[in-house]
Amino acid sequence: MLQPKKTKYRKQQKGKMKGNSMRGNQLAFGSFGIKTLEECWLTGRQIEAARQALTRHMKREGQIWIRIFPDKPVTKKPAEVRMGKGKGAPEYFVAPITPGRILFEAEGVPLAVAKEGLRLAAQKLPVDTKFVIRRDFIEEAI
Repeated sequence: MLQPKKTKYRKQQKGKMKGNSMRGNQLAFGSFGIKTLEECWLTGRQIEAARQALTRHMKREGQIWIRIFPDKPVTKKPAEVRMGKGKGAPEYFVAPITPGRILFEAEGVPLAVAKEGLRLAAQKLPVDTKFVIRRDFIEEAI
């Protein structure tokens, strides 16, 4: 499961997710990708489930890039604990996602395989996504 090796501070405030993604909103590595259409927090488990679905469909051919990393700690208090007494202990890590952010990229497989693999990966995520292709992509007869 994805999580940072070490953090400067154990706990973080929730924060706000306003506006569209200003960075990470263009394909940088692969020819195909999925882009989010809404904001949310993606957990390390959700990202890993999507990665596994994509890798298995592509049969470990080609290459994939995960363009997000869960580095924000989310805390939780134990069940049936009274109010007060401070903030809870860190439970898991999330990646805050804003609309337009590229989540996964793929390269080295035919368009149909990449499209289906990224669709299966998108099913594992709690956000609406859109399949994107590099502008200068030309499909060769393989």
